[in-house]
Amino acid sequence: MTNKPTGFPVEEATVSQLKKAIREGQLTCRQLAETYLARIEAYDQKGPAINAVIAVNPNAVQIAEEADRRYKAGEDLPLLGIPVLLKDNIDTADMATTAGSACLAGFTPAADAFITKKLKDAGALILAKVNLHEFAVWGETASSIAGQTLNPYDLTRTPGGSSGGTGAAIAANMGSVGIGTDTINSVRSPASANCLVGFRPTLGLVSRHGIIPYSLTQDTAGPITRTVDDAAAVLSVITGYDPRDGKTAWSIGKAPASYLPFLDPQGLKNSRIGVLRSFFGSQPVHAEVNRIMDNSLRLIEEAGGILIDLPETLDSNQIVQEISVHLYDLEKDLDSYLSALGDKAAVHSLKDVIASGKYHPGIGENIKTAVTLDPNSLTYKERLLRQTHLRDQVMKWMADYGLDAIVYPHQKRLVVKVGEAQVDRNGSLAAVTGFPAITVPAGFSTPTPEAPLGVPVGIEFIGRPWSEPILFKIAYGFEQTSRVRRPPQSTPIL
Repeated sequence: MTNKPTGFPVEEATVSQLKKAIREGQLTCRQLAETYLARIEAYDQKGPAINAVIAVNPNAVQIAEEADRRYKAGEDLPLLGIPVLLKDNIDTADMATTAGSACLAGFTPAADAFITKKLKDAGALILAKVNLHEFAVWGETASSIAGQTLNPYDLTRTPGGSSGGTGAAIAANMGSVGIGTDTINSVRSPASANCLVGFRPTLGLVSRHGIIPYSLTQDTAGPITRTVDDAAAVLSVITGYDPRDGKTAWSIGKAPASYLPFLDPQGLKNSRIGVLRSFFGSQPVHAEVNRIMDNSLRLIEEAGGILIDLPETLDSNQIVQEISVHLYDLEKDLDSYLSALGDKAAVHSLKDVIASGKYHPGIGENIKTAVTLDPNSLTYKERLLRQTHLRDQVMKWMADYGLDAIVYPHQKRLVVKVGEAQVDRNGSLAAVTGFPAITVPAGFSTPTPEAPLGVPVGIEFIGRPWSEPILFKIAYGFEQTSRVRRPPQSTPIL
């Protein structure tokens, strides 16, 4: 491996900055890839031992060299030579895909997922597959294949989840941009916990084909990045109609060629944003998040945003417990994937996974519950009706108050310590409605010896279906006003 390039600071650089440096000869794609590989070597299993990476692409350097040749030939694709970290429940035909489970150790899919192919077609380098809460089933990012991933801002805490490997690694500058999946909170939880941007798109904007499913009623995938403009660049690449995922037919005519033109530094000005006060905590444990949110709301108003307090009440825990269908879908949808693997895999159903005993104990209760639930039951159908009612309810609020978006903290309290279960997360609203939502860094809690910068806190904006351009405008305006993003001290520049 060559030494880290000295001419250009790779850490914290955006996709546009990296591409400009490559075009101008300040950096090569090989140097870029090797910088990240060196950081993985230094910090993933050594030093702070973040433990985010399941497998590094063995062909990364050769792919980067090919990208350098393509630049020299005059090519300029949207993500040419940009190293991407991919959650390990997304199929890659040239690397194993395990969903974090020892049951699938060594399994390599026959083909790339739709979004993997879209990334590669845009010139991206899949640098590594990263850890997740096993089968994406909960939110602490612990798996039987890799163990517990740590939060680089506070090594005693989880990185959120289920896409916490993506979140921790992108926060620690082990790759340029990342991809997560989101069934309830799973893109936005790691974004909130790791001072990142996480975008859950409108259901149907991004194909789920080739992603190991949890609940096809609620599953989607989206970018986890250090900046809003990087999230816009990645989402622009991974959208598109896929006949193998019929839900994407709804996206035809709804997605622009690129979301980058919607990034407006003055994006908050005259934006009408409803504040969902019932998604804020009221106990002492919520005080740090509430302080950060109060400051964020003040910044929105100072930048010209118009805030409207919403008197309506919603309970995010009730949404998970009484409206979400994730556990009802799990066996049916996961079995649809596993049953097609044939001799390539040792398990072909959720019952096989349970019988094998090869799963992290942290998912045991959920997967054993899932096999007792009937997706043809009256209870399941009642939940689907409640989802329809909630969609109508949120749309009516937005109409009655003339809103562009609704805002709340992604998590009412700081992300939990290792060994605890995530609580007080608000991502369920977007998950069960299928509406788009973006989480952006809002601030840090009071510093402590374990968290020298403090623990990151994320602010979440939710919009109407297909309102991604409006959400990018608002989020970019907030990001440029607040300037919160800071890299963790546990993984400094090498």
